[in-house]
Amino acid sequence: MEQRNIFIVGIDDFHLAQLQALPDARHYRFHSLFTREELKSGDRFPVARLLQDGREQLRRFGGRIDAIVGYWDFPVSTVLPILRQPFQLPGPTLESVLRCEHKYWSRLEQARVAPEHVPPFCAVDPFHTDPLSTLTVEFPFWIKPVKAVLSYLGFRVRNHVEFQLAIAQIRRGIHRFGDPFNLILGFADLPPEVAIVDGNHCIAEGLISAGHQCTLEGYVYQGRVEVYGVVDSLREGPAQSSFSRYQYPSRLPPPVQARMSGLADRVMRHIGYDCAPFNMELYWEENSDRIWLLEINTRISRSHAPLFQMVDGRYHHQVMIDLGLGSKPAMPSCEGPYGCAAKFMMRHYEDATVQRVPTAQEIQTIEADMPGVIIELGVDQGIQLSSLRDQDSYTYEVATVFIGARDNAELEARYAQVLRSLPLEFAEPVRPEPPPAAAPSR
Repeated sequence: MEQRNIFIVGIDDFHLAQLQALPDARHYRFHSLFTREELKSGDRFPVARLLQDGREQLRRFGGRIDAIVGYWDFPVSTVLPILRQPFQLPGPTLESVLRCEHKYWSRLEQARVAPEHVPPFCAVDPFHTDPLSTLTVEFPFWIKPVKAVLSYLGFRVRNHVEFQLAIAQIRRGIHRFGDPFNLILGFADLPPEVAIVDGNHCIAEGLISAGHQCTLEGYVYQGRVEVYGVVDSLREGPAQSSFSRYQYPSRLPPPVQARMSGLADRVMRHIGYDCAPFNMELYWEENSDRIWLLEINTRISRSHAPLFQMVDGRYHHQVMIDLGLGSKPAMPSCEGPYGCAAKFMMRHYEDATVQRVPTAQEIQTIEADMPGVIIELGVDQGIQLSSLRDQDSYTYEVATVFIGARDNAELEARYAQVLRSLPLEFAEPVRPEPPPAAAPSR
């Protein structure tokens, strides 16, 4: 069988190894179209270079191009339709991708087909002379850019003071995503109500009361929506804003999962998204039995890939590859070595200097002693946590740990063992001593 030429936008060694572990990998030839470092490590995302140089690299390729795919969020997920178009490769339209990825446009479309699952929302121009006067959502609410990742510049706002503080931070940082996102918007046919809300705008959304958060992993193939896995998302930290772990399979009641899948079917067909993977984040309020739609991403979740391999027996990169080649995906179920699996996000709650990180040999020793454990460091020795890019607004993610186990109790015990074994140390910032209290006047 002739090998298929598959271009990966934003390739990295960790996920390349997973791609090469797929059952039919011998039939694939993977090509790099920029690395993760080239796309994600700079002060700005190089969208113009990605589109210009990327298309030129593809044009100069001597063989047949069979697929152009990627597993990263911005800017990868939004440039794929533009890169595929000259080669007439399978994939969704740019407009259908943006109906998911542009948070305000996505809410407009969701509200048209599933209004009972969408909180109150409105667009906010952070550079308006008085953005507070434009709000149509009552306090408290969340405010976040219409394009960002990992809760970057997302704030829970309870009053006027917190709103002004959030706006000040958003103004300083929003252009990192907003300016390159505007380049992509320039390729799309936008409706008038969306065209005026560019990448340097925000969306304010009413709060969703505490509940169970999860992510549906699915795809659309020839107009048919399929959900092949539901992953629970657990949060921690201030305002419960930071993810602590993703766990698969979901422990939500099966009827709730079925209703969520029905909602995904309704929304994705309305959006017109086809021949590509997606993941959809939702909340279930147990007390009211209500389901809320949080957001839609037009890609597989790379964070979930090892979980599917541990539980189902295959990385779900398979879904991305099959669809990129124009084929219906085939994912196994419950064929892996573990009953459940999770990705734990190790977080630090204050700025600090990384004083000690485990060596590669120390990590290998832990992984060898604990089969089913994979450790990824997110920091280097000596760095200041506040210098990390694209963190959420409240914590710093310093490492991730993937763990497979028989059940939830063993999962928790194995993670606790990893924490005890992992030599990761921080030097907290030195705070100035408060001035001595003035002597009382006599």
